[in-house]
Amino acid sequence: MNQRKEFVLRAVETNNFRQLCQEYGISAKTGYKWRQRFVEYGVNGMGELSRRPQSHAKELSESVVCEIVRLRQAHPSWGARKLRKVYERRHQPVPSESSFKRVLERAGLVQKRRLRARSQSGRLFSGRRASAANQVWTVDFKGWWRVAQGRRCEPLTVRDEYTRYVLELRAVADARAETVRCCFERLFERHGLPAAIRSDNGVPFACVRGVLGLSKLSAWWVALGIDLERGRPGCPQDNGGHERLHLDIELELRGRDLVELQAGFDEWRHTFNHERPHEALAMRCPAELYQASQRKFEGTPADLEYERMEVRRVNRVGLIGYGGQQFFISTALTGWSVGLEQCTDGKHNVYFGRLLLGQLDQTTASFKRSSTAGAQEKESA
Repeated sequence: MNQRKEFVLRAVETNNFRQLCQEYGISAKTGYKWRQRFVEYGVNGMGELSRRPQSHAKELSESVVCEIVRLRQAHPSWGARKLRKVYERRHQPVPSESSFKRVLERAGLVQKRRLRARSQSGRLFSGRRASAANQVWTVDFKGWWRVAQGRRCEPLTVRDEYTRYVLELRAVADARAETVRCCFERLFERHGLPAAIRSDNGVPFACVRGVLGLSKLSAWWVALGIDLERGRPGCPQDNGGHERLHLDIELELRGRDLVELQAGFDEWRHTFNHERPHEALAMRCPAELYQASQRKFEGTPADLEYERMEVRRVNRVGLIGYGGQQFFISTALTGWSVGLEQCTDGKHNVYFGRLLLGQLDQTTASFKRSSTAGAQEKESA
């Protein structure tokens, strides 16, 4: 850059331009170029300029650009594809759809779509896979469809991960926690308790605003000694086998004229469990491998017990009292007791069953929740 400046300053005064170019080791053509830039732009013209073409043979004319912008202003919610179709009815030739998009973006008439953040509740999927029956049950609601008389059907599905045995396929009245809990009470009475239940982050299985994502239903599972697992948002592969079950239901049941809906579901479930061979099971049926859990369901406990901890019961608005202060924990735990384990002066770890909910701080009169990236467990609780 310094050599260029020195060259052009001498070039405007020299009488032998070609000899000056030879002195600087450049051609006369290059020398004339730099001198002309200096005359037009001054010292600022000594830098490299963009080689991008100033125009293009197929560049949209000003009138076309204005027409595209006018159409967008007349129909602010329409996208490039719709606007192009309207333009085609009135004008020929028609620019490409990508040209429409480019014009709208440059004119500032396109608002980038904001992706909604997916919410994570409670413990992330651990990645473990069941190696025996009743180690992991998976649960979800199948996407709804219309059946006879326009009724909405959104069946609840429960499945044993290891054996593929469909424990429940039920057309429930609604997705409330009380309704789903009644279904699980019947399942627990019939098949016993699993070691863990895996679900997504939706209601009634989880509550994204609750501590560790606990809902009333999942809190009940914890009280029964069942571990919780939740798939990662936007990762259906975490519960891939259950999603495959839903595809089978979609292909084989949706659209069928089921006179009695639940009877049709029961018949399909029996065929799936007892007659349909599975390649993953060496062409055996799920019923050949599944057996009831050794952990019997003996009803819901009256409350939880904690060893070497102070106990406080959560009231109907989710509060506990300690040291003359009130601390909000969660309304999902209403009626259940939590254990307080002192860790430092004025601070206590708060447990629900084996789950570490967070830490109670008397000095600031606050309750700090545990991270939802994963819930710690206490073995001796």
